[in-house]
Amino acid sequence: MNSSIAPAVGLVLTLVGGSLPLSAAEVPANTFRHSYLVMGGKTAIIGEDQQPSWEYRGGSRDGFVLPNGNVLIAFSDKVEEVTRDKTVVFTYQRSPENSEIGTTQRLYNGNTLVTELGARPRLLEVNPQGTVVRTVPLQPETDNAHMQTRMARQLRNGNFLVPHLLAFALKEYTPDGQVVKVYKTDLKELGGRAAENWPFTAIRLDNGNTLVSLTHGNKVVELDPQHRVYWKITNDDVGGLFKDPCGSQRLANGNTVVGSHAASSGISLVEVTPEHRIVWTSDHPLAAGVHHFQILTTNGKPEPGMPLK
Repeated sequence: MNSSIAPAVGLVLTLVGGSLPLSAAEVPANTFRHSYLVMGGKTAIIGEDQQPSWEYRGGSRDGFVLPNGNVLIAFSDKVEEVTRDKTVVFTYQRSPENSEIGTTQRLYNGNTLVTELGARPRLLEVNPQGTVVRTVPLQPETDNAHMQTRMARQLRNGNFLVPHLLAFALKEYTPDGQVVKVYKTDLKELGGRAAENWPFTAIRLDNGNTLVSLTHGNKVVELDPQHRVYWKITNDDVGGLFKDPCGSQRLANGNTVVGSHAASSGISLVEVTPEHRIVWTSDHPLAAGVHHFQILTTNGKPEPGMPLK
């Protein structure tokens, strides 16, 4: 994985202090070409030529294109691994005591991480045979199942980084359920709780910092290990293009891609440089209402390593 900050190349435009939404015609010509997986109202892989190469049923929440080319997808009721010919080769059905599945991730050991929300919020580690081999109880500080948590991810040390929306907190859990670190997102410099900086996607970067999408806060921030704001991008920097950003991804070139879940039409994916310059956007209709996504290739080259998303 590579999350170093590198300058983008090509034609770029800096938007200074913009507050009005931009139309596709007002955004600069894309510097980069990407193929990407989108999940939300639609589930699809869109090529660098902007043509869909694969589509599946909608209502998806999280997922990854795996190294074997299959697609791992979380829906509200189940998790599936699907081949490109749409054969399901792995499935986990939500337990009846909970009401939603939030996220999924293929772990380093080959098992699958599943987040369940509801009366018993928890992380589950499921082996390839579909058997739960580990349960990690969560502490979301709310009984509102839909708002308990979202994009949990396993860290290299084996712990789990879990965003809790209404707690305004990222919590790092050990495999036995102990909370060892808490990052707060209701920081004064980010507008406090009034800004509704609900954490949704949290990614531990190679430099030790943590990238966080803050949904209703309409911003993405990078926090250092001391919980200080190292970098941020807000709607003031992108002319109002962020509309409930749920998913985000740090690319190998150092740029950050942000998806707007509330963008039912128009631009729903935006790539920015560390200097806040827009270098790529997508207004593809299959990406409208994007819940999460994965950039797969950039100008014909695969994104290297484990996706930082």
